Amino acid sequence: MSRRSSSSRGGSSILSRAADRRLVGVAARATAVVFTLLVLGGCGYSLRGTLPAHIRTVGVPMFKNLTTEPAVEGLVTRAIAEAFSTNGRLRVVDPADADAILEGEVVSYQLVSIAFNPQATQQVLRLILTLNVRFRDVRDKTLLFQQSGYQEHADFQVQGSVADTIAQQRGVAIRAAADDIARTVVSLAVNRF
Repeated sequence: MSRRSSSSRGGSSILSRAADRRLVGVAARATAVVFTLLVLGGCGYSLRGTLPAHIRTVGVPMFKNLTTEPAVEGLVTRAIAEAFSTNGRLRVVDPADADAILEGEVVSYQLVSIAFNPQATQQVLRLILTLNVRFRDVRDKTLLFQQSGYQEHADFQVQGSVADTIAQQRGVAIRAAADDIARTVVSLAVNRF
């Protein structure tokens, strides 16, 4: 019996040592994470972005439309203003009262076929929007961010005839592409990564 209890204690001791080692490993990893965060914080790294402190508002004037597609600039401009509002870092105001301005042009609007059925009929269309954007500090008169030739796309299924689908789905596709562009542009402008 004493032998059994001695081996039980030995097994218990082994389990206890394994648990202690795991606990030490977890503590070491936690310490490493805390140390890394402190070092990065001390070096000026931030997860919030590096937008100048005086910039609290943004103006988004109507984008220029350099395409033959009517009204596409209005959809893009509205999408970008809404994305700034949703992001919450900057308040959207009239450009004349803004600390920063995000402006640009819609330089290309393309509609291309990307999928066909066995009869070579278009099944999926892709709308591609291309923009040039600039984000500038009004007070310091500096360019904070610029992106030329930025593209985004939206795909949509052909329902019936291609002409009917384009007529019905074009606006939805433009809004989808504009929303994607807006989220990316706002993230790049505000976070500046």
